[in-house]
Amino acid sequence: MPASAAPAPTNNLDAFWMPFTPNRQYKAAPRMLVSAKDMHYRAADGHEVLDGAAGLWCVNAGHGREKIVEAVQRQVAELDFAPAFNMGHPKAFEFASRLSALAPRGLDHVFFANSGSESVDTALKIALAYHRARGDAGRTRLIGRERAYHGVGFGGLSVGGMVANRKAFGLGLNGVDHLRHTHDPARNAFSRGLPEHGAELADDLERLVALHDASTIAAVIVEPVSGSTGVLPPPKGYLERLRAICDRHGILLIFDEVITGFGRLGAAFASELFGVTPDIMTTAKAITNGVVPMGAAFASSKIYDAFMTGPEHVIELFHGYTYSGHPMACAAGLATLDIYQEEGLFERAAVMGARLADGLHALKGLPHVIDIRTVGLVGAVELEPIDGAPSRRAYAAFARAFDDGLLLRTTGDTIALSPPLIISEAQVDELVGKLADVLKAID
Repeated sequence: MPASAAPAPTNNLDAFWMPFTPNRQYKAAPRMLVSAKDMHYRAADGHEVLDGAAGLWCVNAGHGREKIVEAVQRQVAELDFAPAFNMGHPKAFEFASRLSALAPRGLDHVFFANSGSESVDTALKIALAYHRARGDAGRTRLIGRERAYHGVGFGGLSVGGMVANRKAFGLGLNGVDHLRHTHDPARNAFSRGLPEHGAELADDLERLVALHDASTIAAVIVEPVSGSTGVLPPPKGYLERLRAICDRHGILLIFDEVITGFGRLGAAFASELFGVTPDIMTTAKAITNGVVPMGAAFASSKIYDAFMTGPEHVIELFHGYTYSGHPMACAAGLATLDIYQEEGLFERAAVMGARLADGLHALKGLPHVIDIRTVGLVGAVELEPIDGAPSRRAYAAFARAFDDGLLLRTTGDTIALSPPLIISEAQVDELVGKLADVLKAID
């Protein structure tokens, strides 16, 4: 066989175009994970890495859970795939029922997708189609928020507010505007829990209503706690105020709970913790403990019933995915819900979150630390940027931490921490201790 026809080696790093990664930098010094169990990854060189990020905000029940593994194995042997268009399989209906029972009261209907990005696009399309179904087709405008992340579909990019994610891909959807973000370090630096100041920032929606007229606005979408832009908890009273303004003007409120859902804040959902129920809620990530990709958009009966009119043989919503309600994802999800309930992991997150907050706020005063934010089992340590090299200092912390046996998540110059909910007190202390050593070591 000529050399030109020889198969590429299986370890050719160049073939995989990695997402959200500086590919050349990574491939010059790759960090390979080869196995995982409970709270730890194992790297290719054999050293253990404490998972301080729940994978990517998704492995809430810890790694390698036998109950989930066995459920997926049984399912793939019994029914590997079933179409969701005009067909069904029992576990999809069972899982939807279990999810709706867990969701905030009134969010009774579940539309399955395959990721957070798809869940967001589903929610936006449902919102637009809902107003049209009610004869209010003029409501086509969508309102997002600055410093928001809602996935990478064109809908999510358009309502999102992360400049780097948007600038290379054109103008996005028409008719989108943005609320001001809520990050206010001048008044809320080193906040533990919800910041004291900023509820009035919700009134920015009234400015957009005055600018565009409420009759043109279909929905507002926000993360209850912004995750990917640096862990930004909502100011006290902010979400309640936003809910009231939406109600006053007939605007749907969408919560993106892809990160906050399934126990991250010490309750099943942030909306439950904060006492504010949206009209539509998006989820993904921890819905299956990250084992099989899945997302879901939850909708109220008010919204669902608006579609259930007209001839019964006609499709009510022309939307969906080949893998909506995939059998293996549903099997993984059902086993994941069992673990959450049997082990009381949502309640555990509240307890471990308090310990994490104690530890992280004790890091105030370490080199380069300019802010610390904590809520639930989530924390952020914001570092002073290096002049002319934004994000380089946080990346240095990330790389040093991995070598020292700790996986962090960074966004810009903020270190984000969201360990699996199974973390022990000793492991919280280990996480904080390793982070402290890293912060003392980097320039």
